[in-house]
Amino acid sequence: MSGAVQVLAPCPGRVVAMADVPDPVFAEEMVGPGVAIEPDAGRTTVVSPIAGKVVKVLPHAFVVLGDGVGVLVHLGINTVRLEGEGFEVLATQGSEVAAGDPMITWDPSSLPSTASGQDVSPVVPVVLMDAPKGSVASDAVGGSVAAGDLLFATA
Repeated sequence: MSGAVQVLAPCPGRVVAMADVPDPVFAEEMVGPGVAIEPDAGRTTVVSPIAGKVVKVLPHAFVVLGDGVGVLVHLGINTVRLEGEGFEVLATQGSEVAAGDPMITWDPSSLPSTASGQDVSPVVPVVLMDAPKGSVASDAVGGSVAAGDLLFATA
């Protein structure tokens, strides 16, 4: 890693600790450490939190790899069960993006409460992949952010 990477908020909302995400895979940092955002209601465009290459893009999630770090942005919990309904993908897998580039448009307030028998939550985990558990600290937790605000920096 060539120094600290600043990870920006991909969407506006209230920042919550990863432990408060209603999904044990994220809450226990099995995917990686990070923070989550309870997104503001209404249609919004989610942006890339870092500059880099889009290594994966799905309607409900994307991964950007840049400067030795991968960041996963997951739009909601159990939203994979919506099979893309309500999401508009703007990014292209394999493309290079700058921090703040539009990735996916969605309306978290329009999500159903359940899908395929699973509870759906609009909370957006922002995960530093392959990083040690507990290695992300954010001064933003408990406050509100706008898209593009600093969420956390890597060590």
